[in-house]
Amino acid sequence: MPVNLTANAISAINGGDVNTKPLVQVVDIKLIGSTQERYRLLLSDSLLTQHAMLATQLNDRVKSGRVRKGSVVQLIEYICSTVQDRKIIVVLNMETIVPECEIIGNPNMFNESDTMPQKSVPDRSSGSTQLTNNNNFVPQNSTRANFSKGNNSSFQNQSNNMQNYPTMVQPPYQPPPNYKNHGAIMKNEAPARIIPIAALNPYQGRWAIKARVTAKGDLRRYNNARGDGKVFSFDLLDSDGGEIRVTCFNAVVDRFFDIIEVGKVYMISKGSLKPAQKNFNHLKNEWEIFLEATSIVDLCPDEDASIPRQQFSFRPISEIEHTENNSILDIIGIVVTVNPCVSILRKNGMETQRRILNLKDQSGRSVELTLWGDFCNREGQQLQEMVETGFFPVLAVKAGKVSDFSGKSIGTISSTQLFINPDSPETLALRDWFDRGGKDVTSQSISRDVMPGGSNNELRKTVAQIKDEGLGRSDKPDWVTVKATISFIKTDTFCYTACPLMIGDRQCNKKVTKSGNSRWLCDRCNQEFEECSYRYLLQVQIQDHNGLTWVTAFQESGEEILGCSAKELYVIKYEEQDDDRFAEIIRNCLFTEFLFRLKIKEEIYGDEQRVKITVVKADKVDYSVESRFLLDLISKVALNNGRK
Repeated sequence: MPVNLTANAISAINGGDVNTKPLVQVVDIKLIGSTQERYRLLLSDSLLTQHAMLATQLNDRVKSGRVRKGSVVQLIEYICSTVQDRKIIVVLNMETIVPECEIIGNPNMFNESDTMPQKSVPDRSSGSTQLTNNNNFVPQNSTRANFSKGNNSSFQNQSNNMQNYPTMVQPPYQPPPNYKNHGAIMKNEAPARIIPIAALNPYQGRWAIKARVTAKGDLRRYNNARGDGKVFSFDLLDSDGGEIRVTCFNAVVDRFFDIIEVGKVYMISKGSLKPAQKNFNHLKNEWEIFLEATSIVDLCPDEDASIPRQQFSFRPISEIEHTENNSILDIIGIVVTVNPCVSILRKNGMETQRRILNLKDQSGRSVELTLWGDFCNREGQQLQEMVETGFFPVLAVKAGKVSDFSGKSIGTISSTQLFINPDSPETLALRDWFDRGGKDVTSQSISRDVMPGGSNNELRKTVAQIKDEGLGRSDKPDWVTVKATISFIKTDTFCYTACPLMIGDRQCNKKVTKSGNSRWLCDRCNQEFEECSYRYLLQVQIQDHNGLTWVTAFQESGEEILGCSAKELYVIKYEEQDDDRFAEIIRNCLFTEFLFRLKIKEEIYGDEQRVKITVVKADKVDYSVESRFLLDLISKVALNNGRK
């Protein structure tokens, strides 16, 4: 089938054309780049060929085979840039016209001498104008090609009753008249073309983006071999859903830090693009913008409703079980509990705040969310007041960090954003589910040493079955749920003194001792401090209808059992010496029925092997929920018996 390409397309693009949308052929495709996948194309207009870079958002066209060697494509958005003193076409958008075709013509590689001034020659028979290049006229009776949306696959010639595509007549490229030559060197003062964030790449010489600031980081100071410096960054979102991070250093910080506001829309140009540092940048973009002294940031005074105020990519809580440590993700859930705010001393000696709350969603799982710093007294305090009044709000977490310490949990970082009851479809769906019965649905926690995969977490066992079935004696621990009653709590050593320093995002928690100067000393951190932490180390005897056993409950599960912190109980017993109040707290827990989530693992103490049972979660039995569980269990048993 005869196919003809747009005449002189390569020369025109190099001459500055960005509007013709020519028909060209892909002569060759090559995958380049070791860390970031990019495709280099060799494009032909049947006379000349030139290398082109494919925008990364079009990579799937090549992977799926829609664009391959021999394909005839129409360039929709494109630009010619100079890279290392060599011109290259950057393809931002295109459409495949003919998926596969023989190589058309015998094209030669383009060079700068091919971009001669073009002259317009009138077509006396039709009144149209055609282009000449290097004094060569385009023959009037030649077969011409164009892209018709109405019939993409018909390429016919008039002389043999085949459909003929009219010529893509391209006028000679002229800059707009208001951009004048102000001297010996022509300076292009035209405003850069606004392009989507997804189309940004280092091969573009001039670009501009219009986007909304969705997050702004704090101003940070640093010191390295080159001296002192300061840095801040902010995240952008455009109307096409593209996101990118912008970073400023030193003098550039002084120019832009005060004018950047979250929620405002800006026009940004003249920045440089570099590969994103994925250790610190969670956005789904392989590039990051670095602003420079010549960069331009202009506030758009008129609100642009086409640009969303925020963009989420929510993950169900159940998926977090299988997510890698330190991953950054978005989650949304119902806040069911909010713990008090506590002060934590970091390893650098600085004090910070921490608050832990629990989220649940329709996936049947719940997760701990740890708030750090200002989040504790800002959103954390607001959430606590809501929960205390009996209202359980929806919380959306943008850019939370996954931790696998003591099970899977989520923590806030500097770029995290919290949204209480956001206006979104996910919020409405969660609220409807919660109000229609989700509030009473038991959710399995993926935090507190919960085994990834969690298939055994819902396995109900009796106390006697732990021993009879030899649980905990394999290479991996067993995870079971036991409904049992507390029959005894050892009160002589119910807690220990712990190191309060933070190592990364975790507290040290190693046992500390008093040094000679009455300060607390941590051998692990090799530091002394005035105050220590008190952490539960409870030895609890539990029993059900067919057996009893000893279990160990640490900090969080100890608080769930006793209803107060280890420090509060320590003060009551040893500082206030209020034995009656202490005894009352212990008595209130005895003969109370709990659902215990247990981790069972055989460990070696000296030369002796013992099975250690640790409480990772303790919930008082909700008898309405437990009744539904038992009814479901009866139904399943009856169904299985009926099948037999």
